[in-house]
Amino acid sequence: MLSLQAYRYAAGLSQELAAERYNEVTGNQTSLGGTSINAWETWARGRGQGSPPSFSSVLILCAAYGRGPLGASDEHVSPTELIAEAYERLPIEDQLSLKQFTANTRARSGTAPDRTRAKSSTDELDSVSDRMTRQVGGEFTLSVPTIEYGNSDILVCSLPNPQPGQLLDLTWETFGDGIERLSRQIKNVGKRLDVDACFGVNEAGLVMATFLASSRFSRCKIGYLRCNKIRDGIDLDDASYFPETRPAPAIFICDFEVKHADVVGYLASRVRAQYPKAELYFAVFGAMTKGRDLEVAGFDDLTGAKIMRAAGFEAIFIAATMSPPGIEPPLELR
Repeated sequence: MLSLQAYRYAAGLSQELAAERYNEVTGNQTSLGGTSINAWETWARGRGQGSPPSFSSVLILCAAYGRGPLGASDEHVSPTELIAEAYERLPIEDQLSLKQFTANTRARSGTAPDRTRAKSSTDELDSVSDRMTRQVGGEFTLSVPTIEYGNSDILVCSLPNPQPGQLLDLTWETFGDGIERLSRQIKNVGKRLDVDACFGVNEAGLVMATFLASSRFSRCKIGYLRCNKIRDGIDLDDASYFPETRPAPAIFICDFEVKHADVVGYLASRVRAQYPKAELYFAVFGAMTKGRDLEVAGFDDLTGAKIMRAAGFEAIFIAATMSPPGIEPPLELR
């Protein structure tokens, strides 16, 4: 049984009573209903429905369920154990908050994990979080070109390279985190983006396009831009695929990284030639910075800023910043 539901059952509460207990814990400053409890438990089952509880809601649930069936108990419910089965699907911000909360709780209690015993679910969750965030540096807000009246502020992470001068080989966890980050940026741009086709640049971009088309663009058509290096730049391979769309479509292009070369400008012109009067949107996993500080102050501190502006995209989304010579996708996807 999933932890969220199991702890509610252990407290002897229906979803409606759980919501009432939740509101009691907050001093009735909230008006949560049973539908929210149901949405959280549905999400925890991992079937693509429902919605995750926020970090603060998880802590309130711990206090609510720790009161027991009669509301008089004072049992400790660990937030990482409450959300154990669904931990990896929480937003990365809430994963980090839960991890830090657990660490602070241990520090205050003066206890350390017993390394001789079998790993508890908390230890395992910490291990998962360590693996997931090992390559991810600090997070910061970056203002980027976006749609009219849209939200230009996006939350970007940095990818510090412990071996300067060498490509940073990304893990699947980091790659997935970046795609989820792009998905959240798109969701919060300020309006619904009705996209006709989502294009991936080479194989890494195609993976990004596939996930975003499914999660954000109602499983829209997927296109493929396969680039070949030539002496004076790049050219499109015959294997590239341009799906049929309505006239003047909205096209979303996904690329793995942007450095100095004007690849995105060339691709934008080729797409516009194929789809006259198309609206183009652009998402990139890693954008290279001009200086050593990856937490840049503005969009123009990116080496490809002028290139991306010149391409005339309706909106730009960026998952992470990186330093030279760049990053390498998992399995060296090209």
